[in-house]
Amino acid sequence: MPLSQNRQTGIKVSSLSGWLIVTAAFLFITLLLIVPLAALLWRSGPGWLSNSWQAPAVAAALRLSLFTATLTTLISMLAGTPIAWVLARYRFWGLGLLDTVIDLPMVLPPAVAGVALLVTFGRSGLVGQYTAPLGIELPFTTAAVVIAQIFVAAPFYIRAAKSGFAGVDIHLEQISATLGESTLGTFWRVTLPLARKALIGGAILTWARSLGEFGATILFAGNLTGRTQTMPLAIYTALQSDINTALTLASMLLVTSLTLLILLRAITH
Repeated sequence: MPLSQNRQTGIKVSSLSGWLIVTAAFLFITLLLIVPLAALLWRSGPGWLSNSWQAPAVAAALRLSLFTATLTTLISMLAGTPIAWVLARYRFWGLGLLDTVIDLPMVLPPAVAGVALLVTFGRSGLVGQYTAPLGIELPFTTAAVVIAQIFVAAPFYIRAAKSGFAGVDIHLEQISATLGESTLGTFWRVTLPLARKALIGGAILTWARSLGEFGATILFAGNLTGRTQTMPLAIYTALQSDINTALTLASMLLVTSLTLLILLRAITH
């Protein structure tokens, strides 16, 4: 047989055709993923981390990115957890449509998301035309950065949380109810602990997606240093004048993303 079963690693390659496939896959990944990322770190130089704080734009963009990504994740968890629980536990008319709409930002071009937010919350937008006279103007503010990040990143948390809740045995919740526990108490003491890995994983994905958001942010929030310029926007700006700053920011995002992925794999496994 060309392939043999290995209890620890799954399918073990044991034929020429199998090794050719593995080699081709390895070369493909190396050429398109590993080499570009390694080149980025190499081009940044060994002292990129120690030198990164010398550029004011780097520190300002980093502070803003960490603040907005964290706030976005917290809001997504607070609002997305009950939504995910409803999607996982209830069946009602329009569920499929609601599920599709929630997933839409995950595949929607970020530029489209930015334009949609602008025509909704802009001064003459669908909602903005009523809030602007009250002195509430969202575009080109830090709040706009958070809104843009929520739009594109919250679905990642909702999707992960829904999968986590769906994996909890409903009979355990029913047993909790027969023992006199309220619906909220059952959710807090039974459902959440059993789904915690999925919730934490979703939060990490949401934070990482928020940290890397670019298209919707630059269209809806602009690119104002210290106010709306996050790390991806700072990279875009630095590429036009200071390649070293761009490399530093890009390397920081790369290391952060890699760390988050390692943490995510450790939690989910």
